Formats: sequence, structure tokens, C-alpha cells
Amino acid sequence: PFDLVVYKDNQFKRIQVKYRELNTNGVLNVRFRSSYSTASGVQTRFINKDEIDVYCVYCPQTDTCYYFEPNLFEKSISLRVKIPKNNQKQNILFADDYREVP
Repeated sequence: PFDLVVYKDNQFKRIQVKYRELNTNGVLNVRFRSSYSTASGVQTRFINKDEIDVYCVYCPQTDTCYYFEPNLFEKSISLRVKIPKNNQKQNILFADDYREVP
């Protein structure tokens, strides 16, 4: 269920790595699920957050990895890379705040 293991602050952390591109609004959307095709159609399975300590999301447009603990969020997370057109800053998760392994 995880791709890497890191050792930080005297603890091992299980990391799931994903590749996501920015949407047209400059947002990186990450859903905690996987989809795959079978003979009976497309299947969707939510990840087991107890098996992963950290998500690492690589964004090719910024050439940067962003890290967060999936247990702190419900079914998805949206990280904003570009500043909103209305300059809103409250209740927004800015991607730059997630550049370090927690």
C-alpha cells in the first residue's frame, strides 16, 4: 500500500507517491482513491489511511513534491499553487506550505 519508507525524527514513515498535474485554476487535486478497469467495468477503491503515514504528490508544472498526512483530510485535498484571482487567503491550503515531510 506504500511506495517508500523514510526515516525522520527517529521514526519510519510509510509514503504513498502520486503524480498530479495542476488544473486550469492552478490547483492540485488529490483524491484518496484508486480506479481501475475490470471485465465488469471501472472499479473505485478508497485507500486505507491506516496503511499510509504520508502522501507525496509530485507536480510536473512546479517540479516539486508536496507532502501531507492523509488522516488529516476526508476524501480529498486541494492544494493551491497559484494565488486566487480574488486574492482570498483564508480557508485555502497553499501548496508551498506542504513542501516538507511531516
